[in-house]
Amino acid sequence: MHIMADKLLSRYQELKSQINFHNHRYHVLDAPIISDLEYDRLLNELKKIEAEHASWITSDSPTQRAGARPADRFDKIRHPAPILSLANAFGADDARAWLERVKRIDDRVEKAKFVVEPKIDGLSVVLHYRDGMFVQGATRGDGEIGEDITSNLRTIRAIPLKIPVNGEQLSVKNVPKYLVVRGEAFIPIKEFEELNRKLEEAGTKTYLNPRNTAAGSLRQLDPVLTASRPLTLLVYQIIHSEGGKAPTSQWEILEYLKALGFPVANVSKRFDDLESAITYTETWNEGRDKLSYEADGMVIKIDDLNLAADLGFVGKDPRGAIAFKFPAREVTTTLNDIGVAVGRTGVLTPFAILEPVEIGGVVVERATLHNFDYIAEKDIRVKDRVLVKRAGEVIPYIIGPVVDARSGKEKKYKPPANCPTCGQPVEHLEGEVAWYCVNSACPAQLLRNIEHFVSRGAMDIVGLGIKIVEKLIETGKIKDVADIYTLKRADILDAVTKKERKTKVEPPGKIADNLLLSINNSKSQPLSRLIAALGVHGVGEVMARDLSQNFSNLDEIAKAKVDDLMQIGGLGPNIAESIVDWFAVPFNRQVLKKLKSAGVWPQGGQSSMSSNVSDKFANLTFVITGTLPTFSRDDAKAFIESHGGKVIDSVSKKTSYLVLGENAGSKLDKAQSLGVKIITEPQLRKLVGG
Repeated sequence: MHIMADKLLSRYQELKSQINFHNHRYHVLDAPIISDLEYDRLLNELKKIEAEHASWITSDSPTQRAGARPADRFDKIRHPAPILSLANAFGADDARAWLERVKRIDDRVEKAKFVVEPKIDGLSVVLHYRDGMFVQGATRGDGEIGEDITSNLRTIRAIPLKIPVNGEQLSVKNVPKYLVVRGEAFIPIKEFEELNRKLEEAGTKTYLNPRNTAAGSLRQLDPVLTASRPLTLLVYQIIHSEGGKAPTSQWEILEYLKALGFPVANVSKRFDDLESAITYTETWNEGRDKLSYEADGMVIKIDDLNLAADLGFVGKDPRGAIAFKFPAREVTTTLNDIGVAVGRTGVLTPFAILEPVEIGGVVVERATLHNFDYIAEKDIRVKDRVLVKRAGEVIPYIIGPVVDARSGKEKKYKPPANCPTCGQPVEHLEGEVAWYCVNSACPAQLLRNIEHFVSRGAMDIVGLGIKIVEKLIETGKIKDVADIYTLKRADILDAVTKKERKTKVEPPGKIADNLLLSINNSKSQPLSRLIAALGVHGVGEVMARDLSQNFSNLDEIAKAKVDDLMQIGGLGPNIAESIVDWFAVPFNRQVLKKLKSAGVWPQGGQSSMSSNVSDKFANLTFVITGTLPTFSRDDAKAFIESHGGKVIDSVSKKTSYLVLGENAGSKLDKAQSLGVKIITEPQLRKLVGG
């Protein structure tokens, strides 16, 4: 009996391996070597064994691709490393400019090779493998945290449930013990058209484009529904690897992934110089329709992964790659009207209200008109036939009118004399493009001002949601941002809407108490945060930090002249004038006076620094990872910068120190591999004698 059971188990393992291999041949290589009938026989034999021996079923069985129960919701997954986006190039000159920028950072770029890959218009997904088994899959999410869609991803037959996939040509030694890869899930164009044809024949709603359909399919709570959609994917990046030796070039990564059994784009190529890469990329401008999937461009990557990593990032965009976007698609439609939006700083921005039109699979009803001067220069009229373009396949805008299509019923447009929200007169300064609503208490502007003021990058007042703010404005409890600090518990209780009461776990009283605590805690935010929170035109977080390092408080900034401000590196005349103008407005001065009375008056600049401030960290760069014992991330950054150091986001060979806290991420591994010095918070303090 045992011998028979062993033989049957051996046959079961063999069947799983064979079927997974044939799945790979069919769904990934598009080169099956057996007929559908033969495949079905193997699968039926496997199902029969599993019906009799349910305890043998493992997660890599082909029968488990759509076997999970529907989920109530998606759990969150933190990625082992950031899943980054790319900066865009909209032509050859942009790509060359990118190369010149990175050359100035590292002269090794001069001899770099480049890999060109398609930029697939789908849904970015992250796949986890432990000991060669597919164990988890997630969406990209915000780049740091994604949604767990493991059960849905199992339904995609192009995803190997076990690596390496069986077959001599795919055998790979030293498969990483833990491997995390990134790919793009999508629905091929032909399969999408066939799906819509069937839906149309059945009299049900059809889908607009493959990208949105793929994204919606992968976020179904029932994997059976996902399995009914013709999804596939292509893999192009290793996010994390433990055990085994990972390739050090992007081209080797693609070859390695292919050898493991992952589907990889067959149009990817490597080139010895950027010009060759650009030439190849441009051939797909017109040839993109030859691709079996939607693509909005090609990605040009520096092949040397170590060099690419050393180049670091600009914001959240890696410097080692650029997305070369295809030319936008253009269509014509009727401009039914011109609307006006009021921005947070009072700027009035016109937008086109269009006869709905499809551009590249997306229905467009609104488009930007940039500014009122643009409307006048282009002579754009209401009821014109206009040419609409999606810049970079994302933001629709009006190129101009189709003059020959005019019938005489078109009407010339005049900018509004009054704000469309509050009705107060608008202001247009000579020589400026922007038109402003001069009423700082304008409801539309006030709501956006407060939304910005309480945001995470500004004063970080948790719990002051937009619905509560709307109610507080409506009841007159908030007339400017300073009024936040005069709110009473009863004011907040009255403003807590029915929706808030239902969606919040805490009772209204607890909501009010937590919000009052958060408001009080925000008084201790540094000067840079308060400057950024005020919403001065042209002053973001970086400029706010520079101002806080050069002035002791807001009173000093208010007294500064344009020439004084322009002494700060990177601060030009336009922003300097904008700052001076903001502090000259009586209403804004009144807001500052109220903030000062409420105790919201942080100190900054050299005059406010303690006596032990030094230049001991001059020319040193630091990376912070994990949770520190006493410092918040901002505190640690301020401490380092106050001693002349610089804090950066990513680890490279040029990093002086990694400051290590609890629950450290992948930065620790990177620092160890590069030999970067690793210190704790106490050791950081000790470096300056603290």
